[in-house]
Amino acid sequence: MQYQQGSFPIVGRQEIADGIYDFKIQCPEMAEQAKAGQFVHIRCPGVTLRRPISICQIDRAAGTLRLVFEVKGEGTRNLAQLRVGDEMDVMGPLGNGFDLRKTAGKAVFVGGGIGVPPMVEAAAAYGAKAAAVLGFRDKSRVILEEDMKALGCDVTVCTDDGSYGRKGLVTDAVKELLMEGDVNAIYACGPMVMLEALATLAKEYGVRCQVSLEERMGCGVGACLVCACKTKTKDGEENYSHVCKNGPVFDAQEVVFHG
Repeated sequence: MQYQQGSFPIVGRQEIADGIYDFKIQCPEMAEQAKAGQFVHIRCPGVTLRRPISICQIDRAAGTLRLVFEVKGEGTRNLAQLRVGDEMDVMGPLGNGFDLRKTAGKAVFVGGGIGVPPMVEAAAAYGAKAAAVLGFRDKSRVILEEDMKALGCDVTVCTDDGSYGRKGLVTDAVKELLMEGDVNAIYACGPMVMLEALATLAKEYGVRCQVSLEERMGCGVGACLVCACKTKTKDGEENYSHVCKNGPVFDAQEVVFHG
């Protein structure tokens, strides 16, 4: 695994929803190597362990990475206090990204909550041949809808309370797309219960499905056991994989969602 570690200048920063921040860092060599679905491991001021944050967008021409994250504790709260001109200690790009092989049909990109950011760079590979289904608790949590539309995606937003878009689960919207046909791939990131339901739908309709798992991490490079998850081989044998090294993207049928 090739990755870099260093301090890189912050060239963009904004709060795009309550407690959700959008940062852009200048790191040309890292941006050149990065792929959709990979992540970076960031040292947050005042805490020991790094925090994994998915790559939202890659701009190789500008040499920048876009990172969107939610404040969830002391580490990310301190990280959010950084300003344009400050430097961010970043290690990456890390992990295995999405297999974005194009075929004749459409691909559906599904994001749940803070699982939406990594779907932006992934959907860019398909553009107008992508359908994006984004799920949030309510209107105040909706992020990156316009970014998806700017890529040419057909976007559906679902909220739990119906305060924006359509009320209900993302899986209902995805099932409707599958029933219409012409969908040959699903890419997703979000809560495990959502990913499990999508894996079931994909199997039912015979569609390839890749999921990006979110786990707490220690080292970020597979040397510790903090982010172990249960997976299975094609012959059904169960074992453990590291989300940071073997993932974070897995074939949905390889993941053991229970047990």
